[in-house]
Amino acid sequence: MPSVRNPQAENPPETESPETVTILVCGSCRDASGSDVRPRPGERLAQHARERLDDADIEIREVECLGNCKRRLSAGLAKPGAWTYVFGELTTDNAPDLIEAAKLFRTSQDGLLPWRGRPDCLKRGLIARIPPLDFQKEKP
Repeated sequence: MPSVRNPQAENPPETESPETVTILVCGSCRDASGSDVRPRPGERLAQHARERLDDADIEIREVECLGNCKRRLSAGLAKPGAWTYVFGELTTDNAPDLIEAAKLFRTSQDGLLPWRGRPDCLKRGLIARIPPLDFQKEKP
């Protein structure tokens, strides 16, 4: 299968620095009933996060489905050269928790989101931790 290159990854926006953390919010997430009423819970979570954001080094991106529908509402944290985290079982009230975690992640020197200080909903709701693409350490 041919590799698909992301031109934005090769030429990131000039405003993005290695310390920039991106909060990825699944805008497709619906409520437990499966209703298609707009705005969807994912859209509301992204909007609540934007309204509370007070840090220029944190970006909020509403994305299509994160593929975590059984444990919706989903969001993630990403930072260049660091691990990417996906969380589920969030609510629209968790916007401040995502911002708090993004601030904590931004200060991380080892590319990991520290457990200590992480909001409880992001401890319980961890779905996946994905290594950076340039990760070199393999399991023996």
